Amino acid sequence: MSIVKLSNNGVKNATAFGSITGLGSMVFIKKLTASSSSTLSFVDGASSVVLDDTYKEYVFTFNNLHVASDSASITFQGSTDTGSNYNTTLTTSYFEAHHAESDGASGLGYEAAKDLAQSTSFQPLFWSNGTGNDESASGYLRLFNPSSTVFVKHFIHTGNQNVSYDYANNTFMAGYFNTTSAIDAIQFKAGSGNIDAGDICLYGIA
Repeated sequence: MSIVKLSNNGVKNATAFGSITGLGSMVFIKKLTASSSSTLSFVDGASSVVLDDTYKEYVFTFNNLHVASDSASITFQGSTDTGSNYNTTLTTSYFEAHHAESDGASGLGYEAAKDLAQSTSFQPLFWSNGTGNDESASGYLRLFNPSSTVFVKHFIHTGNQNVSYDYANNTFMAGYFNTTSAIDAIQFKAGSGNIDAGDICLYGIA
């Protein structure tokens, strides 16, 4: 039995269930590697970045992001002016599951301190990251139809991190950029200090 991966183009082009074969892929666009980086920015049309109506969905993957300042968050924001400003209004929700290395604590709950309501601030993806070599963060962010000039722009994040106080945190965040202008750039940065290692890759979903 084969497993079929559905995609935007695949579902659109399928005329019958039997025709759903080989339906699309993740198309690699750009990789940015952190090296004591204050920001990592993906700007449409710059440095071979595509973030326009070429794809209806984009995925950013995070591979072992590591901060230089203890307990720093890793955050993101979007731009509607090709990266001149990262201050788009957004509303989000955030919850997490956590488990201590000592097995002394665990739980699942909403994190009200990490959500935003009609804010232009940077949104936390991972928070309270540690600086130890065994402390980093990995995951992904999905951004839907950022070039639309009709609808708001939805996004979903899931990740895992080893935080500064030795917990495994499984993070879940979702929300939308509350604008009908196209989002044409996304920036990532640490809440304090910089991102000193790790990489972020951008893919389009064909």
